Amino acid sequence: MQTQTLTVTIDRDWRELYDTIWHPDVFPTWASGLAQSTLEDLGNHWRARGPEGDVTIRFTAHNAFGVMDHRVCLPNGCEVYVPLRVYQNGAGAEVALTLFRQADMSDEKFAADADWVRRDLAALAARYAKP
Repeated sequence: MQTQTLTVTIDRDWRELYDTIWHPDVFPTWASGLAQSTLEDLGNHWRARGPEGDVTIRFTAHNAFGVMDHRVCLPNGCEVYVPLRVYQNGAGAEVALTLFRQADMSDEKFAADADWVRRDLAALAARYAKP
């Protein structure tokens, strides 16, 4: 699959940032796809309700490495893997999300998804940078 890794630099200690944003119920504060949805904790996964139907999301547990990967199962049964990392960049943090081009995805749709991720990462930086 074709991939694109998108990053944002945030002026905040990377461990502090990770500890602040790793929990799934924080995602809707910056991930616009979840901001318009209800996010419900079902124990070993979360359910989001959106206009196209329910999706289930399995998040990586809190860890010492800044890994925030998650797997999204779409209403059509397709599972999308989303690698997401927070790591040190000098005295600050770098947040990186790798976007995978899905089967049968047009160039335009892949570019639009990348733009969406860039907006979400900018929202993350604006909200969680050091005050």
